[in-house]
Amino acid sequence: MTSLDLVKMVTGNFLGVVVLLEMIVSGSRFGANGMSMNYYMMSCPFAEPIVKNTVIRALQADPTLAAALLRMHFHDCFIEGCDGSVLVDSTKDNTAEKDSPANLSLRGYEVIDDAKEELEEQCPGVVSCADILAMAARDAVFWAGGPVYDIPKGRKDGRRSKIEDTINLPAPFFNASQLIKMFGQHGFSVQEVVALSGAHTLGVARCSSFKSRLSAADPNLEADFANTLSKTCSAGDNAEQPFDSTRNSFDNFYFNALQRKSGVLGSDQTLYATPRTRGIVNGYAMNQAMFFFDFQQAMLKMSTLDVKEGSKGEVRESCRKIN
Repeated sequence: MTSLDLVKMVTGNFLGVVVLLEMIVSGSRFGANGMSMNYYMMSCPFAEPIVKNTVIRALQADPTLAAALLRMHFHDCFIEGCDGSVLVDSTKDNTAEKDSPANLSLRGYEVIDDAKEELEEQCPGVVSCADILAMAARDAVFWAGGPVYDIPKGRKDGRRSKIEDTINLPAPFFNASQLIKMFGQHGFSVQEVVALSGAHTLGVARCSSFKSRLSAADPNLEADFANTLSKTCSAGDNAEQPFDSTRNSFDNFYFNALQRKSGVLGSDQTLYATPRTRGIVNGYAMNQAMFFFDFQQAMLKMSTLDVKEGSKGEVRESCRKIN
């Protein structure tokens, strides 16, 4: 056997091992359309670092985008599944999800655009916008001090984005029973409803979302905090109130606020006012590690809601328009 033959044999064996490892690690047949943690290992190996670096750059410039990216991912997954439908721009023939009143306060689209642009240069037509958004939300949570968690990749982008579908987003005035019912329709337990609500440890709410609580005496609203909310609303419907005292840090302070009857939205405070969920709120207020663990498990579950795989979706060239 010549040295060239030996090199060929070793190279062939090495590639065989790499392919075998991908099959084992991904948990799916090599070349299949199924989702996996290492979906882009062969087709775009730098996909995750590119998204992460784009997110970190954006958050260093504007830390409030952590809440925005997490919220955008949630609003995407609850409508038509995690398929990037919230990223699509309206056209003269179609009013898209992002122009629904429930989505007008969404921000951070440019972060997804920047990551997509770089990925299209590296691996054209490979990485979906839905995957970019899911990874961006995950990276934003960790950057803000939250738990590290991984999610499978392989979501395809949906071909539908319609304003009327956003009626299926939970409203800020929902009570616990309504939240439990709506989340339950997506397969979430009561515990997971409370854990996912903890995402409100990041960010702010606009006055228009909570001012209805101020017009009548709300027994679940602490008097001094009611005054704080009234003062915020004196600046108009778009005035912003942080959900807790650390708006850019992912922690369990949100649950401590609920215990003090200082939840901003009716849909926040209802979790403490309702016996069925109060014990979970108390548990998370007392044990941040437990909240982090349950949150990461619930986020993993949410990130795979009604995903489109294979020919059921596409990889958009631009996240803002269907191919």
